[in-house]
Amino acid sequence: MMNRSDDKLLQEAKARFDESVEGLDAATLSTLNRGRHRALAEAGRTHPAVLRWVPVTGIAVAALVGVMVLQPEPGGVDPLPAGVDDMEILLGGESIEMLENLEFYAWIDALEQDDDVG
Repeated sequence: MMNRSDDKLLQEAKARFDESVEGLDAATLSTLNRGRHRALAEAGRTHPAVLRWVPVTGIAVAALVGVMVLQPEPGGVDPLPAGVDDMEILLGGESIEMLENLEFYAWIDALEQDDDVG
């Protein structure tokens, strides 16, 4: 939001700009007008070099998306033992040592499950 001092500064800047523009001679105004028209014409033109790379870029992006979609999920990562929730670990107050040995506890759990089955 603008406060009163910002409004006053904006009005003063606009007044000074208007005064400076009114003081310009016709030749300077003509030069500025031609420059403005050249800049607008240049901005409206599309360069052929840019158009040449558009199809190649589109094909590359499509190939990248295809590879990302068709890529299999990474394997080899064992899930946490059943019933272990991240929030339970964080809020439970267990020691960091237990978290460092999580694979060991998962192995013990797997052995116990194998003993129950066999």
